[in-house]
Amino acid sequence: MERIGFLSFGHWGPGQGSQTRTAADALLQGIELAVAAEELGVDGAFFRVHHFARQQASPFPLLSAIAARTSRIEIGTGVIDMRYENPLYMAEEAAAADLISGGRLQLGISRGSPEPALQGASAFGYRPQPGETDADMARRHTDAFRKAITGAGVAQADPRYAGGAIGLLPVQPQSPGLAERIWWGAGSRKTAVWAAELGMNLMSSTLLTEDTGVPFHELQAEQIQLFRDAWAAAGHPHQPRVSVSRSVLPIVDDEDNYYFAGSALRDGRDQVGVIDGLTARFGKSYVGAPDLLAEQLAADTAVQAADTLLLTVPNQLGVEFNAKLLSNIAKYVAPALGWSRKDAGNLL
Repeated sequence: MERIGFLSFGHWGPGQGSQTRTAADALLQGIELAVAAEELGVDGAFFRVHHFARQQASPFPLLSAIAARTSRIEIGTGVIDMRYENPLYMAEEAAAADLISGGRLQLGISRGSPEPALQGASAFGYRPQPGETDADMARRHTDAFRKAITGAGVAQADPRYAGGAIGLLPVQPQSPGLAERIWWGAGSRKTAVWAAELGMNLMSSTLLTEDTGVPFHELQAEQIQLFRDAWAAAGHPHQPRVSVSRSVLPIVDDEDNYYFAGSALRDGRDQVGVIDGLTARFGKSYVGAPDLLAEQLAADTAVQAADTLLLTVPNQLGVEFNAKLLSNIAKYVAPALGWSRKDAGNLL
């Protein structure tokens, strides 16, 4: 385990006990948590993107603000729903955020997940072409985006206003190296292989939209191995990265005990259900004493197969609580997985 990061869904609302009652609360606290995480030695600050919901929706202003307040921590998404995106405008925004960060952007994208809005992407002006599915449209947007960030020409130059230039113009700005830091959120073994063949890193969540009857972590480890095999077969010149997400909630004091001791998350079992019309297996959460969590995660074959662990955080409990949670994981849990802090500071 080379890196650990947090993954926030950016929930906000007036629920009981919520510390993020408004969108401004969620955004500003997202920035502060990223700053605190960097001070703790955590390696990444990632945010889930959802539309038509009280969650983070527009990631690039947030990521740029974090980039301006930090110097080391990776910043990213997990994931952006490509059905909704204008690929060329997204290429401009992503490059700008990456330049502000000094090349720290790690951009997770995917074909999207079930959402509150019925055909929400159509409200943004994007509809599948004849014969296309939503997934096809997301992949078409992805292809255009990836070409744009590598400097491919996309618009015919007008020599009158382009200094005499002719041919196709690329979008600006460009950020060298960004193309190697695009991750695909794969929900199955098949899509992981597809991502590897195209040269995108693998971002695997806490669910897979398939079930073979084996424990979730074993199925996910198989997905990771298939991804690595396909990457090697494709002959890409750089090494891939692989992340998995887990809900890890160490109980070390009365406050933790109050929130999580009686939680259904302590059930400690995978769940099988239906999502988007497909049978899906959901991974278990890890809740308990830090030494127990370290032992359990060390036995999680997918965690061991990945190089990056994204820790989902209960962002509505506020910055102070989540900084404490990350500190406890960095002190007591992550070192047992082979992780070590990469800067010279001391843990808080």
